[in-house]
This record gives sequence, structure tokens and C-alpha cells, in this order.
Amino acid sequence: MSGPVTFVVFGLGEAGSRIAADLAAAGAEVRGFDPADVATPPGVIRHDEPDGAVPGATVVMAVTAAVDAQKAIAQAWERIARGTIYADLSTAPPSLKEDLHDTASLRGMRFVDVALMATVPGRGLATPAYASGPGAEPFAEIVNPLGAKVEVLGPEPGRAATRKLLRSVLMKGIASLLVEAMEAAEAAGELNWYWDHIAHIVTEADEDLLMRLVKGTETHATRRRQEMEATAQMLEILEVEPTMTRSTAEVLRRVERAGLPDYMSGR
Repeated sequence: MSGPVTFVVFGLGEAGSRIAADLAAAGAEVRGFDPADVATPPGVIRHDEPDGAVPGATVVMAVTAAVDAQKAIAQAWERIARGTIYADLSTAPPSLKEDLHDTASLRGMRFVDVALMATVPGRGLATPAYASGPGAEPFAEIVNPLGAKVEVLGPEPGRAATRKLLRSVLMKGIASLLVEAMEAAEAAGELNWYWDHIAHIVTEADEDLLMRLVKGTETHATRRRQEMEATAQMLEILEVEPTMTRSTAEVLRRVERAGLPDYMSGR
């Protein structure tokens, strides 16, 4: 895109402040708004009201929680010019991204569903991201030369959000499982050994291990389910709530009844 580019960042919290500061450091004009008493990032022009920030903006980026996403797009809706790119970076279900797209379209804004695929601290604007929606292509063309790493998935709002939340099933599930596992190890007096053991497994993991874990689940579903039920009993004795352990047993029981989905057979 030729000519000067002006960004407006709604939300100057942990992620928004780093992204805004990196945009400013790359030479862009960056305006910011956040109703909370948070620090203003270096190089960012802070506005007390959203209406004052958006006139003449090329890109408006809403870096908020999902619960605040609708409020963010509505707060200066009538002042955002037609054709402006509106990028929502909240972690939200695809249905909400579709609703935001519908709202943006009423004003003639080009909506972008942006999914940050790693933690922002330490990466800032360079955090790997997916983008989808009618404004995804021009958004990437603007921000990638400034240091962003945005991959465009297509014009459908919600597609980027879908990939983000699919990743969350795994990453947040692993984190929750680790919390339960380490709590049990501490209760059993095996904390140091257990942490080293887990670190070794993660370090040595490869795709072959993933396939053995998945395909072996169908072959050994009954034995593994019984093992996890025994594990749950042990955790109860240790006075550790076996939430994730019981859930694992339930998944194995489902595989016992129905087997693995057909799509796994060809892998």
C-alpha cells in the first residue's frame, strides 16, 4: 500500500501495548485508546476517547478480550470511515467473528479476523498469526512489511479463529493435564523425578510417537481405560481431584464403543 499508514489500537494491555509499540518503532503513526489506567506505549499517541482516535485511520486493531469485542467495534462505529480495515484480535468463537464482520459491513469497513498463534510477550508484532475475512489480504500487505508474520487463510471471517481454538484444545489441555499430573506427583513425593521424566518425553517426541499414541488408543482402549480408572483412584487417595484423568477414561470408553474416526485410518 502506498502513502502513509495510520493505525489505531483499541486495547493497550499486555498484547496491545507491545504490538502498538512495534508498529510505532517501524515508522507508522499509531494512535491508541484504552479506558483502563494502563501505560502508554512509546511512540503511541494516546487518546482519551475512541472517537478522537479513529478519523483518518487506515487500520483499526481491536486487541481486547472476547467479552469486550462487540463494545470495541461499537464505541467509535459512526466515526470510522468506510473502507477502513477493522482487525479483531480477540480469542473468540467463529460465530462472534462472523457477527463482528456483519457489524463492520454495515459501516463499510473491511473486517479481519486475526488469530495470534503464540504468546505476544517477547514477540510483539512478529507474533505468528492467521488472518481471514474480506480485509485479510490488504491487512497482511500493510503489516507484514512492518515486521508482522500474518498468513492469510481466505475471505471467510471465523476461519482464523477456528484454527486458534483448535490449537487451544491441545495447548490448554496439555497445560491443565500438567497441573493435575504435577499436583499428583507432589502428593506422592515424586515431584523432581516426575518433572524430569515429563521433560524427557517432550524433548524426545516426534510424529511417530504421536501416531503410536493415537492409533494405539484404539488397539488398547480397554486396557488403557482400566489403567486410567486405577489412576483416578490413586489420585483420590492422594486427595488430588482427578478431573483430567477421569476425562481421559471417558474418551477411552468412547473409543471402545465407536473406535477412532475414519480420518485417522489413512495416516
